[in-house]
Amino acid sequence: MAQHLAVEVHGAGDPVILVHGLGGTSNMFTPQVGALSRFFQCVRFDLPGSGRSAINDDVSISGFADAVMAVLDSRGIERAHVVGHSLGTVVCQHLAVRQPERVRSLALIGPLHAPPEAARPALRDRAAKARAEGMVGIADAVVQGGTSADTKANRPEVAAFVREILMRQDPEGYARTCEALAAAEPADVARIACPTLLITGDEDGTAPPPAVRALASKIPGSSLRILDRCGHWTTFERPAAVNEALVNFLFSVA
Repeated sequence: MAQHLAVEVHGAGDPVILVHGLGGTSNMFTPQVGALSRFFQCVRFDLPGSGRSAINDDVSISGFADAVMAVLDSRGIERAHVVGHSLGTVVCQHLAVRQPERVRSLALIGPLHAPPEAARPALRDRAAKARAEGMVGIADAVVQGGTSADTKANRPEVAAFVREILMRQDPEGYARTCEALAAAEPADVARIACPTLLITGDEDGTAPPPAVRALASKIPGSSLRILDRCGHWTTFERPAAVNEALVNFLFSVA
C-alpha cells in the first residue's frame, strides 16, 4: 500500500508519524515540521483518498490504520510516536489498541472518540453533497464553522489555507472519507497503555473541551491541554502553542 501513498520525511532521530483528519492532507502539519524535525524524524503522509494519495479499496478507519502501518513498514520503523488530528485521532486510538507494540506515544489534536450518533447523518449528507456539487460549498462551511472568531477576524491567511486545502480534495475521496468517519466505532481507549497527550481549542465545535475531557478521563495517565482562541484547525490556528506542547511532550516520553 505504501507505494500508493504520498509520504514526506523530514529530519532524523526518533520517528514521529503525523496523521491528518477529514479534509486535510499532510500539509495540516506544515507548521509543526520545522519544530519537530529539529529533534525527530518527522514522517507525514496523505491518507488514502486525500490529497495526493489514491483512493484504495478500503477507505475506512481500519484501512487508514493499515495505511499508517504500511508507511512505518516502508521506512523500516518498528515503533513511533504517533500524532493525529481530528479523524486522524480516531485512527491513532484504534492503532494504539490494535498494535500497542508499534506506538511509543500518542498525541491527539482536536480529538474525537467517535462521531456522536446525531452527527453521523450529517457526515453522510456531506458525502452526498461532495459528490453532487463538489467542494466549494463544503469548503466555505468548514471555514466558517471550524475556525475560531479570532482566526476569522485576525488570521485571514489561516482561513484561506483551510479553504484551499479543502478545495484541492478529490470530491469522491472526500466523500468516502466522510463515510468512513460516519461509520467509525469508538476504540477501547481504556486499553491504551502508552503516554497520551490530548490538545483541543476552547472554540473547537468538533472536539469541544467537555467531550475531550471525557475522552481523556478514559485514557489511563493521559494529559490534556486546552488552547484559547482556537477552533478545530488547531495546527494552523495556534501553531506555536501546539509545537511547544508537542515538543515538550515528546521529550518527556523519549
